[in-house]
Amino acid sequence: MALRNAVMAALLEGEASGWDLAKGFDSSVANFWTATPQQLYRELERMEREGLVAARVVQQERRPNKRLFSLTEAGYAALREYTAAALARPTVIRDELLVKVQSADVGDIEGVRAAVETQLEWSTAKLARYERGRAKLLDGRTEEEYFEQARRVGPYLTLLRGIAFERENLQWCETALEVLRRRGAGAGGHGDAVEASGRRR
Repeated sequence: MALRNAVMAALLEGEASGWDLAKGFDSSVANFWTATPQQLYRELERMEREGLVAARVVQQERRPNKRLFSLTEAGYAALREYTAAALARPTVIRDELLVKVQSADVGDIEGVRAAVETQLEWSTAKLARYERGRAKLLDGRTEEEYFEQARRVGPYLTLLRGIAFERENLQWCETALEVLRRRGAGAGGHGDAVEASGRRR
């Protein structure tokens, strides 16, 4: 998927500056796509040249003027074409942490545990942020009321996916930490022995 599709999806919320989009990608859009501010600014410039977005300049006192971007008719058409297309391929996981865990038996188990603990902290923080976003979207309504009344349901559904993902992350991290703790406490030099055995083969 091209970054532009995620940018156009974010602009469905309304016009936004590059800074607004960067902030949105860091909070809400982050549950399904990530991008640096530099990548976003470059992509917005390309999209403007291609007529997918339009920009208007807002004059500001004591601060640099800012440009607000919005979708054009061509942008909406591109989104419709994108949503109609079949997925190019299933989602693929590329996770450095899982490579570390895969190697834990012949590596530094304590180092791997520390990496899992870091992921646990990140997922805890992200889940809390997503839950705050969910409460803000619901605004006192039940989910059923929200789905009946909301103008758009896409943002809430993607947020639910992010919440489910981070909850599963937390569950997996807790399991992995317990297994690695037992492994490290009971195996002693087992990892070194496995490594030596592998070299002899």
